[in-house]
Amino acid sequence: MPDYDIIAVGGGLGGAALAKAMAENGARVLVLERETQFKDRVRGEWLAPWGVADAEALGLRELLLTGGARDLPCWDNYIGPVRAGRRNFTETTPQTLPSLTFYHPRMQEVLLTCAEHAGAEVRRGVRVRTVVPGRPASVEVDANGRSEKLGARLVVGADGRGSPVRKQAGFDVRHDPGRLMLSGLFFENSPVGEDTGIIVINPVVHQAALAFPQGGGRVRCYFGCRVEAGLRLQGEKDVPRFMEESVRTGMPAEVFNGATPNGPLATFQGADEWADHPYRDGVALVGDAAATSDPSWGQGLSLTMRDVRTLRDKLVADDDWDRAGHSYAEEHDRYFQVTHTMEDWLTQLFMDEGPAADARRLRAMPLIAMDPTRVPDALFSGPEVCLDEAARKRLFAED
Repeated sequence: MPDYDIIAVGGGLGGAALAKAMAENGARVLVLERETQFKDRVRGEWLAPWGVADAEALGLRELLLTGGARDLPCWDNYIGPVRAGRRNFTETTPQTLPSLTFYHPRMQEVLLTCAEHAGAEVRRGVRVRTVVPGRPASVEVDANGRSEKLGARLVVGADGRGSPVRKQAGFDVRHDPGRLMLSGLFFENSPVGEDTGIIVINPVVHQAALAFPQGGGRVRCYFGCRVEAGLRLQGEKDVPRFMEESVRTGMPAEVFNGATPNGPLATFQGADEWADHPYRDGVALVGDAAATSDPSWGQGLSLTMRDVRTLRDKLVADDDWDRAGHSYAEEHDRYFQVTHTMEDWLTQLFMDEGPAADARRLRAMPLIAMDPTRVPDALFSGPEVCLDEAARKRLFAED
């Protein structure tokens, strides 16, 4: 018998959520986490309504809210500096749920603590040397100057973008070309409203800006642009430029009035990176380890919740975990492809440069203004939204 049913490599949101869910179902779970204390590394802090529904199915939504997360029911949409309207997700999505926003390091601690309370064993400050697929799969761990080899029915790589588990287990990785970059910065003392997020897309300058309030004057802001712009904003010296470019994009200047930066400013490449069929021979991948989606479109955490919920459901329903792992991977490929396609379409429509892109916008934007349903709602309503050829033609006004 292996040492554990599940070893989760990575104790962030995905690994902790899966550990909690499976421990509650009687599995012997070990979580291996490198960090002894989670820090702000400018990670995703917004769950779309479809991701909130998956979190609710996992029994996590109320835990997150109790731990300091906030419902964010509304978004103000801007095209450049012009406010195009406000959307209430509780009235306009099939989930009838708000989006959710939170401080990422805090939620990592909340969920990891919940996993322990559910019966999972958690080891922090450890380094995973190798993961070897098999039946059982095995993990070699370094801690306190000694090495230990552990076996499990299933090893789950929940170790984020650039996942070492993914490499060690031999998964092939695919990449999109880099088109966008996204910078993020946390602010205190902002006068931004507390129940409404802001999204600004400016096709004229090929930039975007977002603000996700977290209550009490706290807000995580993002700025996105094309790679060719070269605006890799990093560190304290670039904070003024971050605010200037956000306002130039169309973000209301009052968001930054009196606001104090509190945390690192960092920029990430926006290219998608994924493993087709993220299960093989006793090793499954979830979250960014399975598929890192372009953070410019805010789908990463929702995909993580969907991965965890899907993998849990498959494992609970089938004692043959190899078969369950393949079933999870097939389902993952389906919903990730929908998200991937939607992000590609939106990048083409709003952020591409050149005469052909300008002509496309000139044709499509007036029709979208008259009928916003021309934009498929996959980012908010989830990957059940149909993205067939008819949907593509309708978006780009080719119908």
